[in-house]
Amino acid sequence: MNSKILGSIAIVAGTAIGGGMLALPLATASLGTIPALLLLVLIWGVSIYTSLLMLEINLRAGVGLNVHAITGKTLGKVGQLIQGGSFLSLLFALTMVYLMGGSSLLESKMDLVGMKMDNQLAVLIFTAIFGGFIAVGVRWIDKVSRVLFTSMIALLVIVVAYLLPEVDMNLMMNNSTAGIVGGSDLTNLWLAAIPIVFTSFGFHVCIATIVRYLDGDAMSLRKVLIIGSTIPLVCYILWLMVTLGTLGGATVYGFEGSLPLLVTALQGVADSAILQQFIDLFANLALVTSFLGVTMSLFDYVAELTRAKDNLLGRAQTWLITFIPPLLCALYYPDGFFQVLGFAAIPLVVMIIFLPIVMALGQRKQNLGGYQVCGGTAAMGVAGLLGAGIIAAQLWVAL
Repeated sequence: MNSKILGSIAIVAGTAIGGGMLALPLATASLGTIPALLLLVLIWGVSIYTSLLMLEINLRAGVGLNVHAITGKTLGKVGQLIQGGSFLSLLFALTMVYLMGGSSLLESKMDLVGMKMDNQLAVLIFTAIFGGFIAVGVRWIDKVSRVLFTSMIALLVIVVAYLLPEVDMNLMMNNSTAGIVGGSDLTNLWLAAIPIVFTSFGFHVCIATIVRYLDGDAMSLRKVLIIGSTIPLVCYILWLMVTLGTLGGATVYGFEGSLPLLVTALQGVADSAILQQFIDLFANLALVTSFLGVTMSLFDYVAELTRAKDNLLGRAQTWLITFIPPLLCALYYPDGFFQVLGFAAIPLVVMIIFLPIVMALGQRKQNLGGYQVCGGTAAMGVAGLLGAGIIAAQLWVAL
C-alpha cells in the first residue's frame, strides 16, 4: 500500500471520527450493548454501499469534478439546488451541535475551578476562540487540524487500552435499561438513536477529493473507502465497550445526554490522574477537530456561493454568514445537542443516499461502462428504503 492510499484512508477515517463519537454512548445507552453494536454494523454497511455508489457516479461523471459539478452534470440545476441546500443544512446543523458540545465542556471546566459561567457566555467564548482559526485561512487550519487529529487518535488508543481491562463483560452483555425505560419510550429512544449513529458515518463529503487525488484508480479507491470506513466502526465499537462496559447503560442513560457528565464518569473509572486528564483532553480534541473541519467546509462553501473576495472585508463577511445562524441557535436553544445532531441526518440522507441513487440510475441507463457497485437496482431500493426509514425515525421523534 503506497503513501497516497494510506493518506486517503486516513482522510476517510478522519472525516467520520470526531465529536459525533462522543454522542454514541449517550444515544445508544438505552438499547443495550449488543443491539447498539448491531445497529452500528447495519449503518456501517449502508455507509459503505452508498460511498461505493458515489464512487461509481464520480468516476463516470469525470475525475476532478466536485460534488456540486457532478450533481449539475447528472441532475441539472434542480439537483444542484437540492444538493446545495442539503449541504448547507448539514453543515449549519453540525456547527450548531459542536458549539453546544464545546460550550458545555467549557462550562464544566469553569465549574471545576470554582467559576460559574453562563451558557451563552461559554458559547460566545468558544466561537470567538476556535471560530477565529477559520478566519486565518485554510493553510493554518490544515496544519492545526493534522496535529489535533493525530493527538486525538493517539489519546483514543491510550484511553481504550487502559479502560478495556476495566470492562465488566457481565455488565456489558446484560446491559439494558429494562425497568427504567419501556414501551413507547424505548421505541422513541431507538428511533432517536438511528439518525445519530447514521450521522457518525458521514465521511462521504471527501469522496470527490480522494477520487481526484488517486487519479480515478477504481480498485485503489474501493479499497480506500472500505478500509477507511471500517476504521471508524472499530473505533466506535471499542468506545461503546469501554463506556457502556464500565459505566453501564442505566448509568449513561441517567446522564440525559450530558457530555460533561459522561466525561466526568469515565474519569472516575480511571485509576490515575494522568489518564483522567487524557480522557478530558480526548473529549475536547474530538469536538474541536470536528468543529474546525465542519466550519472550514462551511466557510469555503459560503465564500463560493457569495463570491466573496479573499480580502479582510470579504473574509469578515463570509465569517459572519458562517457563524451567526448557528451561533444564534446555540445561544437560544442550548439543550438541543441530540435533537440537532439527529436533524443533521435528514440532509445527510438526501446527500449520500437519495441523490446518488437518482444519479446512478440515470447514468446506468446510458450504459457508460466502467466501475459499477454490485447489487443492481435491488440494492439501491434497499438503501432508499433505509434512508426513508432514517428520516422517518427522526421526524417521528422530533414531531
